[in-house]
Amino acid sequence: MKEKACKKCHFIVRGKDVCPKCGSRNLSANFSGIVIIIDPENSEIAKRLKINKEGRYALRVR
Repeated sequence: MKEKACKKCHFIVRGKDVCPKCGSRNLSANFSGIVIIIDPENSEIAKRLKINKEGRYALRVR
């Protein structure tokens, strides 16, 4: 299955056409960089990227 990243929230989706985080259908297979957030409340990276839910995120989505 091909992974896609949501253009709105950058959440990485596998095998679906809708983002489970924000509900957007605007997904792209053209993305680069991956960050995995395990504990968003205590993560400085999650705070800087404004992420409040754990998961895999793309750094750049085209």
